[in-house]
Amino acid sequence: MSANLKTTLKTNLNMEFLEIAPLMFVLALIAGLIDAIAGGGGLITVPALLWAGLPPVAALATNKAQAVWGSFAATAHFVRQGTIDLRCSTLLVICTFIGSALGALLVQYLGSELLARLVPLLLIAFALYFLFSPRVSDLDSQQRIGLPAFALTIGFGVGFYDGFFGPGTGTFFAMGFVALLGFGMRRATAHAKLLNFTSNLAALLFFLLGGHVVWSLALIMAGGQLTGGWLGAHLVLRHGAGLVRPVLVVASLAISLKLLLRG
Repeated sequence: MSANLKTTLKTNLNMEFLEIAPLMFVLALIAGLIDAIAGGGGLITVPALLWAGLPPVAALATNKAQAVWGSFAATAHFVRQGTIDLRCSTLLVICTFIGSALGALLVQYLGSELLARLVPLLLIAFALYFLFSPRVSDLDSQQRIGLPAFALTIGFGVGFYDGFFGPGTGTFFAMGFVALLGFGMRRATAHAKLLNFTSNLAALLFFLLGGHVVWSLALIMAGGQLTGGWLGAHLVLRHGAGLVRPVLVVASLAISLKLLLRG
């Protein structure tokens, strides 16, 4: 982000952020809750950050700066409960970190004009995916590939996607664990949050190097993410993802269509 753009954002948006702070906090809380249960919280926070007036790269960077706290809260809870096998997750974490870092580096080299057109289309595409895809709990639980192959394909590939764009990452990880490694829903959700935290952290580090994070918004939303991630992790076994999908679909389609029409 150029020095002029940073100055413009700081001057023109900081006062507006004070007015929308409560709304952004609540949206981040809901996103953290949804992310911990089913993944896809970015379908709420990325459009919200674009609506707040951030350019696409700044929106993606700021999204990582707030989302990392929700995924951390959920991961910490699952680790305390002994749901995550940390010893078997080392290669998964490494591949995910590398993939996400490369995705974050690539997206910073793309022009804002291209991203401004691409982001709403991606949001609509993934909203339709959530609408028509099978539920994670209905997928075949038989193991199909080994852990190294999973790390190099799903870990690296979904990690790259998360660094480049992000919404739906937790869901893709969970579906991979269930469909390819034969994990049950609880183990899949827990390990998905570990990898989602890894990809969020890796992308954030490289966005920080580029100076793209708008901290006045990120810090407001981080509080909501911490609260939502903690609550969502506790509700995983009780409620699951069945009620989350309609919210994701309606919110992402409505806001994305608005962005497209505005352009």
